[in-house]
Amino acid sequence: MTATILVLGVYLIYPIVILLILSFDTARDILVGPSHWGLSNWINAWKTPGLLVSLWNSFLIWFLVAAISLPIAIAISLVLARTNIPFSHAIEVVFWIAFIFPPLASTFGWIMLAQPTYGFLNKLLDLLPFIHGSPLNIYSIPGIVWARLMGAGIAFKVILLTPAFRNMDGALEDAGRAAGASRIRTLLRVTVPVMASPIVLVLALQLVTVFQGFETEYLLGSEFNFYVYSTKIYQLVTLSDVPQYSQAIVLASVTLLIIAIIIPIQRWVTTRRPYTTITSSFRPTLINLGRWKWPTFGVVALVLFVLTGLPALVLIVGSFMERVGFFNTTPLWTTMHWTNVFTDPQFTSALLTTLIVSVVAGVASPIIFSLLAYMIVRTRWRGRSLLDSIIWGSAAMPGILLGLGLLLMFLITPGLKVLFGTIWVLMIVIIAAGATTGVNVLKGVFVQLGASLEEAGRVSGAGWIRTYVRVVIPVLMPSMVLVGMLSFVAAANTTSSIILLASQNTQTLATLALTIGSPANGQLEEAGILSLIILVLSLGVALPMRSLARRMGVRHDLRIDASETLHV
Repeated sequence: MTATILVLGVYLIYPIVILLILSFDTARDILVGPSHWGLSNWINAWKTPGLLVSLWNSFLIWFLVAAISLPIAIAISLVLARTNIPFSHAIEVVFWIAFIFPPLASTFGWIMLAQPTYGFLNKLLDLLPFIHGSPLNIYSIPGIVWARLMGAGIAFKVILLTPAFRNMDGALEDAGRAAGASRIRTLLRVTVPVMASPIVLVLALQLVTVFQGFETEYLLGSEFNFYVYSTKIYQLVTLSDVPQYSQAIVLASVTLLIIAIIIPIQRWVTTRRPYTTITSSFRPTLINLGRWKWPTFGVVALVLFVLTGLPALVLIVGSFMERVGFFNTTPLWTTMHWTNVFTDPQFTSALLTTLIVSVVAGVASPIIFSLLAYMIVRTRWRGRSLLDSIIWGSAAMPGILLGLGLLLMFLITPGLKVLFGTIWVLMIVIIAAGATTGVNVLKGVFVQLGASLEEAGRVSGAGWIRTYVRVVIPVLMPSMVLVGMLSFVAAANTTSSIILLASQNTQTLATLALTIGSPANGQLEEAGILSLIILVLSLGVALPMRSLARRMGVRHDLRIDASETLHV
């Protein structure tokens, strides 16, 4: 436990400590010096124009996204995991695709669709005789909420909640039905309360991500001077005449207070009652939807098309247009944008870097995170609470400032400077950045996992390692693959946490897309092409991994004859 806390502390807490210390440095440029210490940064930070408004905007966007996405995600997860809806596993795969779809690409796609001047949907609606002007405007608060929902707001929750609903013992619901409750009442009084632990974890993870991501809010909000907390910090760091690192760090420290509130609430919810849903007598069941199964399938398929199919189609069509959204140009269609991407020397280097970093993160993360989750949930070692707090606290800093802290750590710490600018830095940062999500996803599964499974293995003569490999990991496999995919997707798509650490030779496809697709360059078509390449790359790994996980995880479609004998 001591070794684990020290190793994690170096990469998760030490950068935050460096930033907090430098927040008291009142020098005009803290990177140059000389240092002057005082409280003026903390005093001036709260006088920053628009600070309180940006705080309110952050919570407004979070509340709207959570209020809309959570009920939808719970309903979809319940349908996929607990009913006989047709093609349930294929639908779940498509939700993975929707999550893998780069949020930046999704935002670009919806800009092409709902931009007031050249948006495809506005041009289509303008053909109707009873509509005048541009009824859709992506540059608005509803537009930001919509883009967040389409980017990862719904898909992220579905892929996290579906395995949890699938691991619920059908005997619990049968007990509710036997007591005379209807299906709806059983759902509300048994199923949802038992699933409170993963639901609360998903909500807590979403609250943290509000302060991490800024791409959607920056691309859309800056057009009408709408700033959330993360984009306000980004403005202080990059858009000021002199980067106001100290004040930005002070503002970011507020997220530590939010994490300090989330941790005890999450622990109280997960420890106030048992949430075990898998025991040695586990019996999976499916609810028969009857004549409602095909209408239900149609609704879920429509949601998937809007999440993934529509923006992907627009990105593909726009990549072949001379100028996206303008149908009066001559020529209208061209392959110039694809030629520009594949002939750019930076593309080959970025592709190789993305492959190396993503594969390492996808393989190493689930192994490391499962052991950390086991230490927190299953053991009684001293330091478990501190370890959990370190993992949660690492998510408190917005990505751009955590990247700054890591940059300073590698530059001022003896022995680490040699790693700066190498691909090893990107690997360490990406794996460490995914610890909060990965560990807490696996913690939710361990909370459900009954101790009787491990006890059965130990009674049979297996040691801890063999029991963990032969008993625990097969049950964890769907969630471990999920964590691996989260890490792979994060490595392929992350920008804010590595943009300050990546050199010209270690640039990824995502950072390259962000650079060429920024307002300064305006190469929206080329950026969309790079995002599509990231999507194809991710799918090439995700689908085979998920197929393997299905064979090793909990199965609901198996039938065993009474004459068969099970051997443990």
